Amino acid sequence: MRIRVFILLIIVALASSCGKYEKLLKSTDFELKKNAAKDYFEQGRYVRTSELLGQILPRYRATAESEDLSWLNAQCYYNMRDYIMAGTAYKDFAETYPYSEHAAEATFLTAYCDYMLSPRPQLDQAYTNSAVEAFTFFIKRYPSNDKLDNAQNLINDLEDKLVEKSYINAKLYYDLEEYKAAVVALDNSLKDYPATKHREELLFLKLESSYLYAFNSVPEKQQERFQTTLDEYYSFVEEFPDSKFSKDIQKIYNTTADFLNIEETKE
Repeated sequence: MRIRVFILLIIVALASSCGKYEKLLKSTDFELKKNAAKDYFEQGRYVRTSELLGQILPRYRATAESEDLSWLNAQCYYNMRDYIMAGTAYKDFAETYPYSEHAAEATFLTAYCDYMLSPRPQLDQAYTNSAVEAFTFFIKRYPSNDKLDNAQNLINDLEDKLVEKSYINAKLYYDLEEYKAAVVALDNSLKDYPATKHREELLFLKLESSYLYAFNSVPEKQQERFQTTLDEYYSFVEEFPDSKFSKDIQKIYNTTADFLNIEETKE
């Protein structure tokens, strides 16, 4: 019996609370709404805070309270994990109030929201690139900020993801047996990220793609293309003389050398 009464009291309290909130939304007392929005934020009731701020922000836009309310609005979206809206709100805040005590944090969080939206390497990396640009801007704009090391570490994480994306894209052409396109894609990936952990593999795939492209070419094009393969071979063995791909490399060289009528080297 006591449990039923307790549950009934909770239902009544919730209904009363919802009723008061609905009346608040319909109210024309903006001061009341402003104070309620702040109270709801302190209580962690961010949806209600957001709804109220959406109603009152235009009214306070040109007032002394606009800055605090705009910051509260951005923080509200962030706490709701709505990183798209939060990132936009932080960016607008930093641009509108560049001398605010929150300007540096808003600039950092603009980038961090993009960081949180950055997907796994297999997907489009627009947010990843945007986050790198935003963190780089933060570092240049606030070189003495205490979040500098954090920003740089996050950039490193993002760039690792871009390296992986570049590797996946470049390897895709090879897997599809589009060897001419593979050579270009692999070369671009190596130019963009010369220190990638996949460097040895990418260089090998570039060499093998060059070889297969030459091997499958029409006869009148093979001489030139096998010569390119030979150049790729020498570049590879100079950088990786003890490569894990040595056996495959030697086979490529032997076939290429045979076609070009040059003396083969031994392993």
